[in-house]
Amino acid sequence: MEIRKMKPTQIILAGVISSGLFLPFASEGKPKQNKLPNIVYILTDDLGYGDVSVNNPNGKIATPNIDRLASQGIRFTDAHSPSSVCTPTRYGILTGRYSWRSRLPLGVTRGYSQSLIEKDRTTVASLLKKNGYTTGVVGKWHLGLDWALKNGEKNSAGKTSEIKEIDPELIDFSQPPTDGPLNHGFDYSYILPASLDMPPYCYLENHKLTAPLSEQSPGSNPANGTTGAFWRAGLMSEGYEFDQVTPTFTQKAISFIRKQSATEKPFFLYLPFPSPHTPWLPLPEYRGTSKAGEYGDFVQMVDAEVGKVLKTLTELGLDDNTIVFFTSDNGPFWRSPFIEEFNHLAASIYRGMKADAFEGGHRIPFIARWPGKIKAGSQCAEPITLTNLLATCSGIVNQKLAKNEGEDSHSILPLLLENTKEYVRPEALIQHSSKGIFVVRQGDWKLINGLGSGGFTKPETIQPKGGEAPGQLYNLKDDPSETADLYLQYPEKVKELNAILLKFQETGRSR
Repeated sequence: MEIRKMKPTQIILAGVISSGLFLPFASEGKPKQNKLPNIVYILTDDLGYGDVSVNNPNGKIATPNIDRLASQGIRFTDAHSPSSVCTPTRYGILTGRYSWRSRLPLGVTRGYSQSLIEKDRTTVASLLKKNGYTTGVVGKWHLGLDWALKNGEKNSAGKTSEIKEIDPELIDFSQPPTDGPLNHGFDYSYILPASLDMPPYCYLENHKLTAPLSEQSPGSNPANGTTGAFWRAGLMSEGYEFDQVTPTFTQKAISFIRKQSATEKPFFLYLPFPSPHTPWLPLPEYRGTSKAGEYGDFVQMVDAEVGKVLKTLTELGLDDNTIVFFTSDNGPFWRSPFIEEFNHLAASIYRGMKADAFEGGHRIPFIARWPGKIKAGSQCAEPITLTNLLATCSGIVNQKLAKNEGEDSHSILPLLLENTKEYVRPEALIQHSSKGIFVVRQGDWKLINGLGSGGFTKPETIQPKGGEAPGQLYNLKDDPSETADLYLQYPEKVKELNAILLKFQETGRSR
């Protein structure tokens, strides 16, 4: 069977929980009841499963705030990003849809790329806003913006089959973008357009630049290449400081939480930190605090920033009625020389790194806390993927998703609440590497639809010779580090998993 390849190019409780779903707001005049829960979704960038010390006690990095969050909630040990790079995962989180169904089946957007999320597509933010939430995003957007063009020209986003990168010379930065977070369900946004190492280097608050893009950064290319204090040359706003971006987002997030805590409405805060993605720029007080170099120091700084957000929730008395999710967008950018130098396994026991089809590329930390609802200190070994947020939120607000909403989203609410008998397990989970190699995961079995890592680990791709297997098959229960390829030994399993992938591709959905 031939598989198509990618082209490289505050909850109302009525005393009981029914089917894992919750009743909506009580009407005026009735006794005041608990409101729908606030939801805070913290997404780190390039944080490895093994960078979180509760996942990797032998690691060289300490993450006490993230560890504490895990001790207060549930920790998933088999969680995955839908892609092993940034943009596709972010699209999946917000839309509940695999990004290879979008106009960007492969790769990532950049600072001048057109908006990726389709017009009128349901997002987590739009679903929650419709159900009475105030919604905000603070952090790294990396999903494209339809920048306004000079001379009144039209940006052709949505009219072409592929995402275009706009020449900054054609952009009128004095005008707000015509498409961005505010067009996809967010009431408030304070964002960095793309990655911390991609121009333009600026903040947009509610689609407006906070300072003119009147400077030019020469870029930074240290001796260790694209790691360390690396960023590309390009336009930069007045007063922009690279090492202050993460702390700035923390303060803006805290301000949003404080403002919403004074209202009666529940809130959703999507907080995609741009770190510990490059440039690795730990503030002076964190330098030398880890045993994994500047990267480890930067991770420990990120942990402290997460701690500030959690402390704010506690100080405002919001803990009991707030669900906090913590995760990462993909695996770590941690090459072999760093492993050898620091003896730190950023991906823990798992093979590979960011961008790869191997587990290290997409197995990620995932923690959820909801005091009184989620059992403190619990663990879950069920395989999950980050496209689950939309369906999980639909369960929280008791609004069923339509057929054309969240086509790849499966609610994990039953897992969070230990209603495991009500959990509807997906037939399979799909991931893909930076070079478009598909991964099909079903139970203990994992099919990689190609040879090589499909990402950054060498060799990236391998052409099979006569009689050799064209893909890879692993049993993760017996072989979590993917050392024994079973592709030729289990042809029927290969055929079964390939058929599932083809079905998901042809039907346009996996639920």
